[in-house]
Amino acid sequence: PEPRLPESPLSAVELAAKTLRESERPVTLVPTGALTNVAALLLAHPELKARIERVSLMGGSAVGGNWTPAAEFNILVDPEAAHIVFNSGLPVTMCGLDVTHQALVTRADTERFRSIGKRCSTMVAELMDFFVKFHEANFSFGGSPLHDPCAVAWLIDPSIFVSRKAHVDVECRGRLTTGATVADFTGRSGELNVDLVTGLDRERFIELLDGALRRLD
Repeated sequence: PEPRLPESPLSAVELAAKTLRESERPVTLVPTGALTNVAALLLAHPELKARIERVSLMGGSAVGGNWTPAAEFNILVDPEAAHIVFNSGLPVTMCGLDVTHQALVTRADTERFRSIGKRCSTMVAELMDFFVKFHEANFSFGGSPLHDPCAVAWLIDPSIFVSRKAHVDVECRGRLTTGATVADFTGRSGELNVDLVTGLDRERFIELLDGALRRLD
């Protein structure tokens, strides 16, 4: 489909800064890739930090990586940015591989989405056809993880999820561990700066997705 909005002349960082300045209430950021732009925003406009309510991110893992044995992709590609965000003092929710590998969409879920019969639900079902087959063949998963939606779903209904307070920092220089998100649940390493999401009620998660697809065209 043709885009409905014109391209912004502003950079991602300056557009985010403009949004924060103009918002009547604090804004929650939901980065689902590298944290480069969030870190750049904090460095370029420290005066706007108070306008950020929370960062709910998809990235990291307390139990090992998916791109290296230690690191998840979104953190690995810019660990320095992740270090800045985790140590910014902002409330951070981390939806990493610990939870996203439990947020599985099965073949039955895919057919459920397809049966909704709307354009968006049909497109999602067609995408999931590929990803379910890919993950079954290559990772022996019983479906396909849905990574990024977890960071949004946690904001909509955190009761679906299980989380623990942890001190999380990022390894930036390790020969084998660059990009690792090191989680300390005891607090001995520092302030418990992250709500680290560790589990979810999969059925309720699928119900949330189903409801969203039924509301979309």
